[in-house]
Amino acid sequence: MSTHSLVSAFYGRVWNAGERGALDDLVTDDFHFQGSLGAPVIGRDAFWGMVSFVRGALSDYHCTIVDCVTEEGKAFARMCFAGTHTAPFRGVEPTGQRVEWQGAALFEFAGDRIGALWVLSDTAALDAALAG
Repeated sequence: MSTHSLVSAFYGRVWNAGERGALDDLVTDDFHFQGSLGAPVIGRDAFWGMVSFVRGALSDYHCTIVDCVTEEGKAFARMCFAGTHTAPFRGVEPTGQRVEWQGAALFEFAGDRIGALWVLSDTAALDAALAG
């Protein structure tokens, strides 16, 4: 699978479809994740906990790849994240409002899997959207 295909499958299967089993196919056992929405996590189970939390708080959560640049061993994606705020999130009680924000993701590959992912997102825009 090409690096671009791995990035697409990661967002499509894991984040958008909520497919836990996709992690076994797409990320290494010791997958390292650092994002703007919480503490760093290591491993599939810890990462799935974070995915489940975000998807639970923002129903119909969806990640859209706006741009993706790949090279051997790495990929960089400009992202749009969105969902409907239906459970407590970032200290805010559910508003029922649609929220959307932008972010950037740097993927590092280990063989045919994702070994690490660093995501920086516009949390100021997210917090403003949550505040209504």
